[in-house]
Amino acid sequence: MTKKKSSKRKNLEDLIPDEELRNRVKDQLYSGNSVLGEGSVFTEMLQSMVNAALEGEMDAHVQGGEKQDEAKPSNRRNGHTQKQVRSSGGPLQISTPRDRLGTHEPQLVEKWDRELNTGIDDIILSLYARGQSVEDVRYQLQELYGIEVSSGTISAVTDRIWSEILEWQQRPLAPCYVVIYLDAIHYKVREEGKIVTKAIYTCYGINVDGQRDILSMHLNTSEGARQWGLILDDLKQRGVESVLFFCVDGLTGFKEVIEEVFPQAIVQRCIVHMIRSSTRFVNQKDRKALCSDLRKVYTSATREQAEMQLEEFGSKWDAKYKEVRKKWEENWDDLMHMMDYGEQIRRMIYTTNPVEALHRIMRKTTKSKGAWSNDKGLIKQLYLSLKHNRKSWDKKAFNWTAVQRELKEQFGDRYEKYLE
Repeated sequence: MTKKKSSKRKNLEDLIPDEELRNRVKDQLYSGNSVLGEGSVFTEMLQSMVNAALEGEMDAHVQGGEKQDEAKPSNRRNGHTQKQVRSSGGPLQISTPRDRLGTHEPQLVEKWDRELNTGIDDIILSLYARGQSVEDVRYQLQELYGIEVSSGTISAVTDRIWSEILEWQQRPLAPCYVVIYLDAIHYKVREEGKIVTKAIYTCYGINVDGQRDILSMHLNTSEGARQWGLILDDLKQRGVESVLFFCVDGLTGFKEVIEEVFPQAIVQRCIVHMIRSSTRFVNQKDRKALCSDLRKVYTSATREQAEMQLEEFGSKWDAKYKEVRKKWEENWDDLMHMMDYGEQIRRMIYTTNPVEALHRIMRKTTKSKGAWSNDKGLIKQLYLSLKHNRKSWDKKAFNWTAVQRELKEQFGDRYEKYLE
């Protein structure tokens, strides 16, 4: 029988033999102050380890160079270069060794680096993605990590994401989407000394495999059908050939610009938007009962039943709220496209709620902001916010297998030819 080896727990004396350093570590731990940051013994230890590692790199370079090629002039140390670098443990004073031939390239902290690669950039981007302003990020870094970082440095870090944003906005798209939800969200931006309201145009789609994705996100002046037409043209140029359904709100001219770019697409007017707009002037005490009767209209099994329910609704409510039925009748065809399809497709196309849920993520991140200093800052923060919350929107559509069966039955080869 083999004896189990007893594991002796190491005490602080084993870990830190130097008595003076050991006492400083204990004092720091029991002081209640931050263990990291300028003046911390742990930051000093990190600094010592980094400098020792840089010395080791130089030793290996000089000794290895002599062994590899004895015909060349011998290389040797040639002093040090001093610089301060940022780290998640606080600022470090780095002493980088130089060699006589100038062939040494330090790896841990490269020649022009001003930061020890310990994830500070990721911390900055993460804080920014949560809606923090540049000044807020500066404060958080100072409070949590004892790191002094200028506003310019933080802006430079977030600017590195810009090329990624441009690449994402121009990426190729799938040739077919089952449904694309279109909606805009508005923000205030400073422009030429004034605060103006601008719209973020969002296209959120479901492809033929049921995967949701943000197809585009563009900033422009206030929402308009003409601008939506340009965005749809952009989708087409990026590879979109066919869209089965568009789900939109009641913006004037929306249907016309969609049919101009994607003439075969079915444009479904959002039922939820219609309920909101048509009941805007209904008294609060009547709202619940009226909306309950409207529900009978849009949950009917067929168009004919829906028409009958609307007539019944009118006979009950026209005397008090005749504008409600009138508004539904004026937009009847656009509202009732969903009646031509089964339950699964109806559930998917009757409302723009999926893109509005996406906008709620954006609002949650940006709710504390009054106005952005420029367009670029707004787009960066929204992009990072959506990237940070990817699990909330990058997912499979609900009950997709059942939806697929209906799509095959209704659209046949127009849908199936895009399946892999």
